[in-house]
Amino acid sequence: MVSKYLGIDYGLKRVGIAVSDEGKTISFSRTTFENDSNLFDKILNICREDLISKIIIGLPVKLNSEDTHITQSVKTFSAELKDFLNKQNIFPDFFFIDERYTSSLAQSYITESVKSKKKRKNKSLTDSISAQIILQDFLDREKNLTN
Repeated sequence: MVSKYLGIDYGLKRVGIAVSDEGKTISFSRTTFENDSNLFDKILNICREDLISKIIIGLPVKLNSEDTHITQSVKTFSAELKDFLNKQNIFPDFFFIDERYTSSLAQSYITESVKSKKKRKNKSLTDSISAQIILQDFLDREKNLTN
């Protein structure tokens, strides 16, 4: 079975999740998890089911490239997730990618493609689409580097 990549849009309340196809060319919005005590177990399940070989986490930075109020939380989350997965004998490579504008891009996409106003206001949808954008950006960069 072929491995896939996992994209994560980390938030203090919710965590958006996206997974690549086996060819690692397209990302798909998967779900949003509550950021609670079960988060690592839920990510572990995805890593096992989809044979995740790389985890790409959006790193929030300001327009001037300085850290935001949540940047350190994302780095701590990443280190703790890596340690947790390694203890489960799962050893994906971890990458950060600049997530500037992903939420606004996700919101634009939702505004254009989701008809229901109620669904457009669903913050979980924004988080999972943001994870998809983060992962797709990584996939596109990786593809460009190999060409």
